[in-house]
Amino acid sequence: MLTAESRRRSFPSLEGMTYLNTAAEGIPPLEVGAGLEQYFRDKQLGMDGREPHFKALEETKALVAELYGLTAAEIGICSCSSEAYNLAALALQLREGDEVIINDLDFPAGATPWLLPTCPATVRVWKAREGALRIEDLQALLTPKTRLVTVSLVSFFNGFRLSLAPVVDAVRRNSSALLAVDVTQALGRIPLNLADVDLIVSSTHKWILASHGGGLVGVPTTRASDWHVSAGGWFNLEDAFGPARFDRAVSKPGAAGFAVGMPNFPAIYAIRAALNYLKTVGVAAIDQAARPLVEECLAEVAKLPIELLTPRDVSAVAGIIAFRHPSAEVLAKQLRSQNIHVMSHAGRLRVAIHGYNTRENIVHFLRELTSALKVVG
Repeated sequence: MLTAESRRRSFPSLEGMTYLNTAAEGIPPLEVGAGLEQYFRDKQLGMDGREPHFKALEETKALVAELYGLTAAEIGICSCSSEAYNLAALALQLREGDEVIINDLDFPAGATPWLLPTCPATVRVWKAREGALRIEDLQALLTPKTRLVTVSLVSFFNGFRLSLAPVVDAVRRNSSALLAVDVTQALGRIPLNLADVDLIVSSTHKWILASHGGGLVGVPTTRASDWHVSAGGWFNLEDAFGPARFDRAVSKPGAAGFAVGMPNFPAIYAIRAALNYLKTVGVAAIDQAARPLVEECLAEVAKLPIELLTPRDVSAVAGIIAFRHPSAEVLAKQLRSQNIHVMSHAGRLRVAIHGYNTRENIVHFLRELTSALKVVG
């Protein structure tokens, strides 16, 4: 993805550091910092700054639409993926007897709105086997009562990459449910094909290398009426300041209804800059550069005395490799002492490999991990 020169130019903080934690926090290029500086200059114009602010919003929606395979009109931007899913829960207006299918590899944002006491629907859990979600297990859960199936394209937990087309086919053949897909751990890292997905959600501070404060929502026009968010606000309303504004409130259908208030313009400027940067590189080129590193890392980690959580089939992996070890926290601390950044939580270590990583990073990580494992036994 990057030459040594361009890596130093855009990612100076990576010099001398082996950063393998993009699944938690991406390192933004300096181009994103320039975007935030532009926001500040425009904000200093007062109300005159509103014109470039909203221009940035429209340009950002167009960039997101390219990655999602939608149009700019089918994109909404809220504050985070958790807000997006809670607004989706409002839109569905589930009742007793309805069923929602979640899975045990998913991030809490996409699973917990349906588990709250206020949700009357029955929740069914699609459980992974050997680190992977199997289509036959989903088919057994689908019924005429299923209203929603929610999945992540790439699992934050173990990096399992879902084959989406068979999921779409199973949902369409066995139910009339809506399909929601979280692409947070895939967007900006692998090319996407999201055809026939009903709701697309992503955070912005990970693989797309932008800032916190963004939730990228995609709703195809054909599904807009299914996602009619019933929430107060103003930016999401059809006529927030009209003569009948104290008589009724009517929200916009589809993606526009997920943006309930003043857009988070600092985040939007950062997202625009990050997506423009990724566009100059190309997501396909990122995947082509990073995939050999993932393959090498997965093959070598699998040989070590650890419990591999990631499927061994590299075709079912994007950029994340995860494993367990009784001394995971000690291992992470030892790695950090060698300026290697990974995620450690509850006995699980997670490695995330992006386009700005190099083979030297992987060699460094594997060498120090092997050494640390010998120490802890």
